[in-house]
Amino acid sequence: MTCETTREACLRAFLDLLAQRPFERISLADVAAHAGVPLSQMRVECASPYDLLDAFARATDRHVLAESGADQSGPIEGESAQERLFEVLMRRLDALEPHRAAVESLLASARRNPLLAAHLLKTGTRSQHWMLAAAGIDTTGLAGDVRAHGLALLFARLLETWLKDDDPGLARTMAALDRELGTGAKMLDMLDDLAFIALPWRKRRRSAVAPPPPDAEAGVA
Repeated sequence: MTCETTREACLRAFLDLLAQRPFERISLADVAAHAGVPLSQMRVECASPYDLLDAFARATDRHVLAESGADQSGPIEGESAQERLFEVLMRRLDALEPHRAAVESLLASARRNPLLAAHLLKTGTRSQHWMLAAAGIDTTGLAGDVRAHGLALLFARLLETWLKDDDPGLARTMAALDRELGTGAKMLDMLDDLAFIALPWRKRRRSAVAPPPPDAEAGVA
């Protein structure tokens, strides 16, 4: 069994187990046994269950990027950034559809496990950098980081709606995504404000209450 096949087998096993039990009850030995690979071979591919989460995110990223044609061409001319991002995020949900039970289990675990929630946010932010790039939206610098972080939070909220949406056409999910993107228009167009918001609160507070320069105090006197 090649390393690539081992990685795929371990990821499939992990997602199968995640659909059956909480994340915190899945050990590396469980995954190896379910995948039918020796622990020594699995060690080449991952160091912890968190590595498997990252592998899941990367696999989803690759699927969306390939489906969106991001490798072949740029954004479709005439579409707004919001429209392009809408399409990309709906493709991400399509990619997650076969793993709906695993996603639901993972989110349930994240609600009671702050470390897992923090890791998922970090991984989600990294993935949303790629989703923004696929939509032809700038991801460079602080502005790009703010966009990706905000989009990761938006997508996490969207997943809650998606998991409850039993309509094959995902009408509720699409309406929620359209509403979220509309409400979060600043994330796409008004980054100066968002960059300011992203600064540590104490730093902004100190700036707001900083004393006037000596010359100004002398002028008042």
